[in-house]
Amino acid sequence: MITGTTRLYAIIGDPVAHVRTPMVFNDYFDANGIDAICVAIHIDRNDLAKGWAGLKAIRNLDGFIVTAPHKAESGELCDRLVGDGAHTRVVNTVRREQDGSYSGTLLDGRGFVAGLNSEGYDVRGRSVFLAGAGGAGTALAYALAGSGVAALTIHNRTRSKAEALVAGVGKAYSNCKVRLGTSDASGHDYAVNATSLGLKPDDGHSFDLASVDRKAVVAEVVMKPEMTPLLIAAKDRGHAIHFGTHMLSGQLGMMMEFLGVAKPGN
Repeated sequence: MITGTTRLYAIIGDPVAHVRTPMVFNDYFDANGIDAICVAIHIDRNDLAKGWAGLKAIRNLDGFIVTAPHKAESGELCDRLVGDGAHTRVVNTVRREQDGSYSGTLLDGRGFVAGLNSEGYDVRGRSVFLAGAGGAGTALAYALAGSGVAALTIHNRTRSKAEALVAGVGKAYSNCKVRLGTSDASGHDYAVNATSLGLKPDDGHSFDLASVDRKAVVAEVVMKPEMTPLLIAAKDRGHAIHFGTHMLSGQLGMMMEFLGVAKPGN
């Protein structure tokens, strides 16, 4: 039951109709007897600064998740960055501190790797092709390199963004061979879509699926639909596939810990 004492959490993005976070969070709150709810808040990609001020004015809003296209700008708007957020200047989880300020961190990458591990995939010593150098791509690139990936190829439609990400990850993780790629994803153990392509049925692919080695795992960050056009096509080719929902489930505990969501009696 929602009352005047119920604490609020949210996910912000543009669009938000596809997000699964409210369902996952609310199931968690219900299962653990936590007096809180999570809702989706649609903030236009050009209105984040105004929306941010509104969020700060809601005193019982204890934190929120950030999805595309707001992750980079949210990093600029936070009062402080911690963890992977400080490393990348990009955030996907923001909490309100007691003084009303906002602290942000980035958990997508660690959640993605945890999701892979939960499905029996170990990326250590492997080669990964990553399409996307935005918020999700940045998170995954740093987390994959930090998890012991031997080689990481990064491709992005805007080449300069991929170049910057390659340079940053290469500097942070010298043991990982990081290079700039094209849409050709051949020669890798994993091929990952870290772009928003896949939200719509007629979306194209972020890389050339025909170039992917047949034994490679094809993975997504898009959560809804669960079977994106990429995963449908990859399954038809005989690839093992990995759903975007695993990235959220992999970081749920991390999000709750960062947001300070306590179970009754804790």
